[in-house]
Amino acid sequence: MMNMDDPKHAAADDRLRTETIIWLTTVSPAGQPQSSPVWFLWNGADFLIYGSKDGPKTPNIQANPHVSLHLDGNGQGGGIVVFEGTAVIEAGGAPADAVADYMAKYGPRIESYGWSLEGMARDYPHVIRVTPTRARIW
Repeated sequence: MMNMDDPKHAAADDRLRTETIIWLTTVSPAGQPQSSPVWFLWNGADFLIYGSKDGPKTPNIQANPHVSLHLDGNGQGGGIVVFEGTAVIEAGGAPADAVADYMAKYGPRIESYGWSLEGMARDYPHVIRVTPTRARIW
């Protein structure tokens, strides 16, 4: 899906591994798109996101698994990274505090907010996995 020989794709992959926020758009059961900034982990093939226990992301995905994800652009009309994909809620998936790469990326931020790692796992129990089906990068 991504061509690492293309400089824009390689730059997008770098951003996906280092940026802390990506926008996730789900669709409510009533058909309304809902975009939310989320923390994420990109492994080169799919995205790992944790949904809050009472938030709309999980029921939205259960009603309609089609989602999109995008990074903020560069403010000049470039740096656009958009993915369309299919999301699943992984029952029994590893909690955030058990995923070493996720903790390496977000653990210090979690603690700087005064949260505990266990509290993060408790408050964001829904393991969301997004598999991209299309990428648009320019």
